[in-house]
Amino acid sequence: MEKLDCVVIGAGWNGLAAAKQFTCTQPGRTIAILDRESSIGGTWADHRLYGGLKSNNLLGTFEYPDFPMTSDKFDVKEGEHISGYAINAYLKAYAQSFGIAEFVRLQTAVLTAEHQDTEEGGWVLTVKSSGRDTSVQIFARRLIVATGILSEPFLPCFKGQDTFGGMIFHTKDFPQIVRKDVEEVNVVTILGSGKSSWDSVYHYATAGVKVNWVIRSTGHGPIWMSPPFVTPFKLWIEKLANTRFLTWFSPCIWGSVDGYDGIRKFYHATALGRFLVNQFWKILGNDVMQLNKYDSHPKTAKLKPWLDVMYVAGSFSILNYERDFFELIKSDKNLVDIHIGQITCLSPRSVHLDDGTILESDAFILNTGWGHVPSVKFLPEGIEKELGIPHALDTASPSSEPGLGSQTSLLERADDEILRQFPILKTPPVWNKSFIPLPDHDPSKLTPFMLYRFLVPASPRFLRPRDTAFIGLQNNLSTVITSHITALWISAYFSGQLARDPSAAIANPEATKQLQYETVLHNRFGKWRYPADWGNRAPNFIFDALPYLDLLQHDLGLNPHRKGGTLAEIAVPYGPKDYRNITKEWLEAHNGDQLTQNKFR
Repeated sequence: MEKLDCVVIGAGWNGLAAAKQFTCTQPGRTIAILDRESSIGGTWADHRLYGGLKSNNLLGTFEYPDFPMTSDKFDVKEGEHISGYAINAYLKAYAQSFGIAEFVRLQTAVLTAEHQDTEEGGWVLTVKSSGRDTSVQIFARRLIVATGILSEPFLPCFKGQDTFGGMIFHTKDFPQIVRKDVEEVNVVTILGSGKSSWDSVYHYATAGVKVNWVIRSTGHGPIWMSPPFVTPFKLWIEKLANTRFLTWFSPCIWGSVDGYDGIRKFYHATALGRFLVNQFWKILGNDVMQLNKYDSHPKTAKLKPWLDVMYVAGSFSILNYERDFFELIKSDKNLVDIHIGQITCLSPRSVHLDDGTILESDAFILNTGWGHVPSVKFLPEGIEKELGIPHALDTASPSSEPGLGSQTSLLERADDEILRQFPILKTPPVWNKSFIPLPDHDPSKLTPFMLYRFLVPASPRFLRPRDTAFIGLQNNLSTVITSHITALWISAYFSGQLARDPSAAIANPEATKQLQYETVLHNRFGKWRYPADWGNRAPNFIFDALPYLDLLQHDLGLNPHRKGGTLAEIAVPYGPKDYRNITKEWLEAHNGDQLTQNKFR
């Protein structure tokens, strides 16, 4: 059996960052990056690309802090959204530059991962590579799961779909379909209102294909789509979300780590403060509404979001199209029809709605979300609870299932603290009284993720050997910065070199209780803060990303205030360049504290 110091599952943004930080901070350790696909990149891998695919981000905000994406090396210019091909090339260059490409094993699927409940810990992985008839086993002393939350598409079943006769596919497979079949399609029906639906609508409509766009009347409604620049001052929305004084307007249970607890208490614990908070979100929401001119046409009016902008996280996206999307919708060519309703069944080349409308269709595209359960089968059976990952809710005692055993009292205590600190969350808006999850896709039947710092299991079984981490579950506008810093945090955790080491808590029963409570508190927060988004399943936030990065830097023993002055600290946006030397800083601080065999077995 092959034995490795570390195995990373997944070769996307997060898996590559995890491997790079591990090899940079633990040189000489053996590592492998396993990915079931045929190329690296995750959502930006070769097979996920197609013409017109671009990032939501503009050049300068979608890069690893220590590997700038420059115009002279990659096909992108200042002020432009980044093409999928440029991102793909960038990720491959990153892997080559830091010497981790040689550790990648493509077309290698991890079938099972069995935890070893010993003092040393570790995992026995059963893996199968393409072209091989048999599987093999690998022992991984440390395991980093970097499969993220966009790897397992959810496909609902519809009555009569076997008779449809046309293509039926999830938006994950959209690139492969459009590369070869767009000429054979005259009319498509697209179900869903997520960003992938908007991309699909845009692609087909600009190609002259008739689009029937169905948004479920019992769903979450249209997502928030913002121009890249908002407010009368034309502020860059990505930078707006990472400007410290603006993050204060967001209720955030870990927000006080930024060192501005007093102003946060004013905004959220006083009537005047809450009035100002409401005004901030109202202004931001109204600005986006006015910029998009939703009410200028009956069709675009159907795309107005149903949810208050304050409660939106990962469903907040950015318009990154060459043509004006809303003008395309309003065009006299009538290429796009928008239907708010329910799909009752399919018949030959037709999609039927609950109001009797029949939509002729050559293809049926489903933007129906993702399964948020990791794709790897973890063993022994039932270990998911101790791991802190989603598993079937105990219907006999549903409130005792946060992933840390029977913690009903911790849940109640966490709810009390959240609502005491943030009274504004006591009365969340009702975005859709008729909401019904898609069949077999009801997240309330599964527990949410319950990981310390959204990264590692909080149970003694895993804290003791420090052998397990998950990366890439957080969803925000600072994806790549988050990847970079969480990867550094994980490596420091594995080596026992965090300034605030959660593993130290297991020696003290009271410290263990506090750690478990903090884990519940932070994960439970999403239920109240983002009730209609991913918040009740996985960490999902936008204006709370900067204080989250502060939290991780405190754990690493680093100063999160990086602007060099009070005014700049609170008013100048944070971006990748602010964290350019963070790994070097951490290494220099630990230069005299070399790893030993006892600290890193």
